[in-house]
Amino acid sequence: EIFHRMGRLFSAVAPRLIEAYRQAPVKHADETGWRTDGKNGYAWLFATSKISIFLFKKTRSSSVPRAVFGDERLPGTLVVDRYNGYNKMPCDIQYCYSHLLREVGDLEKEFPEQAEITAFVSTVAPLLAMAMGLRGKPLSDAQFLEKASELKAQLKAAMEAPAKHLGIRRIQDIFTEQQGRLYHWAEDREVPADNNLAERDLRPTVIARKVSFGSQSDAGAHTRSI
Repeated sequence: EIFHRMGRLFSAVAPRLIEAYRQAPVKHADETGWRTDGKNGYAWLFATSKISIFLFKKTRSSSVPRAVFGDERLPGTLVVDRYNGYNKMPCDIQYCYSHLLREVGDLEKEFPEQAEITAFVSTVAPLLAMAMGLRGKPLSDAQFLEKASELKAQLKAAMEAPAKHLGIRRIQDIFTEQQGRLYHWAEDREVPADNNLAERDLRPTVIARKVSFGSQSDAGAHTRSI
């Protein structure tokens, strides 16, 4: 009951946090499973470096992020994985390279004897890793943009190179068809090439899920959100 009372006291804060989130130059979002009253649902996270907004919902549909983002065009860039529930949000989108790096690595694990796969992974994996780590290097902004431009050109060349293996072509198709969502990090140092902030922010909720098995009621899920 103490937590329910705190939820009532602070309920007016959530809309103000959402408005601040909307205006942030860099936004992150992610979701993970969360059961409420024994039924499957999701814990949604909308975060910046200073704000963490949690929503516990029964659905994984795009209606949840749409309610947070609204319909008006927003400033800034949203960093997410490639879940299509975020694709129509009214701002620029940067896809997470960490997820793409895992997919590239899985390709090599699945086809360890394929020379074409090995060559592709040995070229692309270091480029993705360097892109994710570049903004943390002790570089001036001008040096960062120069190096980012080089990495972008190398990635584009690797993705446009002829390939026979369907697994390679699937990765290449992501980069060629979604170019507008893959290179914001190279143009703005503040935009990370990964969604690690959101994944770290969700970790305590994942631990809470293992301990509590979720929320016992809709009211409990709402209180946890607040």
